[in-house]
Amino acid sequence: MVLSKMAASLIKRCLSVKCKSLTPFLSVRRWLLSAAYTDPKVWEARMTEPLNLAALANMMDRTYDRNFPVSSLTISRFVDNISSREEVDQAEYYLYKFRHSPNCWYLRDWTIHSWIRQCLKYGAKDKALHTLKNKVQYGIFPNDFTFNLLLDSFIKDKDFKSACFVVEEIMLQEAFDLHSTQILSLYALSNYLSAKPQLTILEERSLGASLLLCGLKQHSTVGLSAQLLGNALLGKVEFLKGIHDVFKGMPLFWARGYLGRSLDVMEAAAADVGDVKLSKEALDFVNAMLQELSSHTDSSGEPLEKDDKKEEEVDEDDLAEKAKLPKYVSRFEELMSQLESRGKVEPASFKASVTAMSEQQLADAEQPDLEEYLSQVQSWEAERRQLIQREHETRQKAEQEKQERLAARAAAQQA
Repeated sequence: MVLSKMAASLIKRCLSVKCKSLTPFLSVRRWLLSAAYTDPKVWEARMTEPLNLAALANMMDRTYDRNFPVSSLTISRFVDNISSREEVDQAEYYLYKFRHSPNCWYLRDWTIHSWIRQCLKYGAKDKALHTLKNKVQYGIFPNDFTFNLLLDSFIKDKDFKSACFVVEEIMLQEAFDLHSTQILSLYALSNYLSAKPQLTILEERSLGASLLLCGLKQHSTVGLSAQLLGNALLGKVEFLKGIHDVFKGMPLFWARGYLGRSLDVMEAAAADVGDVKLSKEALDFVNAMLQELSSHTDSSGEPLEKDDKKEEEVDEDDLAEKAKLPKYVSRFEELMSQLESRGKVEPASFKASVTAMSEQQLADAEQPDLEEYLSQVQSWEAERRQLIQREHETRQKAEQEKQERLAARAAAQQA
């Protein structure tokens, strides 16, 4: 009840903040998450257990040395009691140990949320990103709200490359359900691509899949432009490496023809009776990529990037898909003419379109997230209290059995 009353009061105050109370600077940068969204007061209002980390660490070490499992409550308490950057490093070690223990499946969602919050609080975003990218080794699979906090922190630092690493993990976990997550992800991707970075094939694949899966969540100029770019990037990987290198380890449908699907997006935009358009910047990118692939095929017929491994057997279906490139180029030109004649080309850059969408929609997307977060925290606390009660009962039972054994041994000695 303490959590419910305190947290409910805090969340109501957060939700009641008026835009007019923001400074001019903050109102200009409103497409980032608000202070109400990132405020840790609701989380810190929980009933925590102040404990000595050295004692907890010693207890866990002794438990592991005896080949006994450490409980999920113990690792949760350790993370909750972090109070410095150095202790973040210590917690990373015990998260790794826990993940490689018999109890590895029981790392609680609230422990993952607490870990990310502690990393952000004590300037250890690098640790948060490291454990996220190596999620199998650490068991870090955040929920949507936690993803948003980490993603927003990198965006506010203008570290768009790291932000895109977070988006990649969101894509791999297929966690584009929240509208706020879609907005932040597209904002990070558009800003990163606007700098025209030199990308490897693997990076193009990751960015392409992220743009495609996130873009599929909305039918708008931004959404279709993201689908166009995503299909085109994946089509380039398919053209150079084959379809197996596209879908391997990705939540993508295994079907050839990603370049063709990028043109399908153009056709859908041209036929749309609404105000949906395609970004001219995205269209120019696809055009330049098609020309590059055409020139590359005419000149050498070999992939732009070579693998050190031995050449694998050529897939006939991949070759058949490559042979369609001239048709794709011709179809692109036809569809481009249709888009221009029907006023379906958006002159603003993809980044500008995403920024405008963010400014218009992110504020409305926050409130349901905050309400759901309050409910989630209360649910976590109820589950944690049950675990603490079960732990207390188990210890009492163990102590009782111990006393019974001692009594039986004493009686046997007397007899």
